[in-house]
Amino acid sequence: MANLDQTHQGVPERAAVLRVYAGESQEHQNQPLSEAIVLIARRAGLAGATVIGCPQGFGHGSRQHPSKSLRLSEDASVIIEIIDHPDRIEAFLPELEPLLDGGLVTVTPIRVVRYGQG
Repeated sequence: MANLDQTHQGVPERAAVLRVYAGESQEHQNQPLSEAIVLIARRAGLAGATVIGCPQGFGHGSRQHPSKSLRLSEDASVIIEIIDHPDRIEAFLPELEPLLDGGLVTVTPIRVVRYGQG
């Protein structure tokens, strides 16, 4: 059994994933919100961030967000995932708050099995 304090190139085995659910068209200071969040996370020195496009789903108010191939006028959803030590994720939340106007933000504990090359 692996030591739970073991790290994978700077990411602890016991980590957390921060997920921000947003609309593709949301912006912060004239740039896509997802891009702004990733850049701020990088400047904060967090281990990693990924933006995932979501072709279909529904959210607050049960308004469905259809696939772009079905309707070009609807706002597709994106998920911005950031992974790091739970304490670093919690410390990042106040930096994230001014960027958000509604939406859903979650933090989930995870176990890192592999990170990086090799």
